[in-house]
Amino acid sequence: MAEEKKKRAITRLESSALVRPLVNKMYMEGTLAGMEERPVAWSMVNWWEGDIIMRAMGVTPVYPENYGTVCAALGIAQKYMGVSVAEGFPTHLCGYAQNTIGYTTEMKREGKVPEGAPMGGMAQPTFMLSSEGYCDARFKWFQSLRQFWNIPVWTLPFPHPAYTDTSLQDVHKVNVEYMAVELQGFIAFLENLLKKKLDRDKLETMLDNQEKVLKVWWEINELRKAKPCPMHARDFWTMMVPCYYLAYDPETLTVYQQVYNEVKARVDNGIGAIPDEKYRLIFAELPPWHSLGFFDKLAERGWNFATESIGYHPPPPMELNGGSDLLYRIARWTYWQYINTRYRAAKMGYPAVGAAQPFYNWAVEYKIDGILTHPLVTCRTATFWLTHWMNVLRDKLDIPGMSIQGDIVDLTVFDAATALNQAPAFEESMDHFRKVRKSKGLDW
Repeated sequence: MAEEKKKRAITRLESSALVRPLVNKMYMEGTLAGMEERPVAWSMVNWWEGDIIMRAMGVTPVYPENYGTVCAALGIAQKYMGVSVAEGFPTHLCGYAQNTIGYTTEMKREGKVPEGAPMGGMAQPTFMLSSEGYCDARFKWFQSLRQFWNIPVWTLPFPHPAYTDTSLQDVHKVNVEYMAVELQGFIAFLENLLKKKLDRDKLETMLDNQEKVLKVWWEINELRKAKPCPMHARDFWTMMVPCYYLAYDPETLTVYQQVYNEVKARVDNGIGAIPDEKYRLIFAELPPWHSLGFFDKLAERGWNFATESIGYHPPPPMELNGGSDLLYRIARWTYWQYINTRYRAAKMGYPAVGAAQPFYNWAVEYKIDGILTHPLVTCRTATFWLTHWMNVLRDKLDIPGMSIQGDIVDLTVFDAATALNQAPAFEESMDHFRKVRKSKGLDW
């Protein structure tokens, strides 16, 4: 008798398999648009600020940041990063940027999509859409690509109000108004570039669908507060792509509704994402896309990642006031993505802890035992505040933290064996602090 195949430590959601066809369709749309010489935009993730406007104008966005994760997962990124370095760009530059610069260099040399490019590659852009959100590389790297193509770069605004400002309604009002006005400018730019007018009825239909998608995706992640946690971070990272890039699409809503039904059934039946949940953890911030099998090893030890990656979670239902104008609605969702955790903290009576607020909220509500952080060689934005987050959880909630050095794209700097060797000692810390929390009257 053949040896029975070993069961995987993480029980992945069956409905997560429905996401791959959506992602394939997204890349195929970009390939076809390039072949048919229709408008293509290389776009940064912009938290729904510009995507549906482009879609309503007949532009097909492709996403170099997401393409960086694809190249990393398939082992192609090292080649493109090497080309980027040979072009004079530093090795500590954003890994996604290095991947894109290397890819673009090869594309220009070959005069077409590079040979062997995953997912059919990225078609040559008509223009590029940057975002001010979180990281200056997210507009500077597109500016640098203009050495290859003489095409426009448009940058969308993304105000980052100080934590002391966000209790003032006037701050929100001014910021949303500013974003809405800038979106009107973006529309004017597109109408001039494409020589056509925006179809506002089409835009409204897409926006209605997007808001439904955000609601269902948020409800799915709320279900993960259950014990045992029914959905592991591996499934979150698989399924976050449609929310960010395809929220306009009715197929995305259908898929997320099926995901919700499966996760809800697990909660109702007490089924967890791993067989024996011993520890509930947060992962911060971006994972090693090239080495996701590492999480199976941790799952074998009873580690269940109940939440993760704050920058990629859906916002809760809208609480900001405002009118029904389409551009204001779009702007509010992008802005709400950034500030909503502060509203939650005030509503629940949590202390204000600055940039660590999302993780404080999560730690209490998801009953977290530990935080695993992943400092990235090529992403300072996802790295510089990790120590602060760990310190806040330790000092305020007696939750310990552990760090593993690595990167989102460069697989040579991630040492899974060393990280796994640290796991037993970290488990002792989680066990100890669980007793400390209980002695202080906390309920987990």
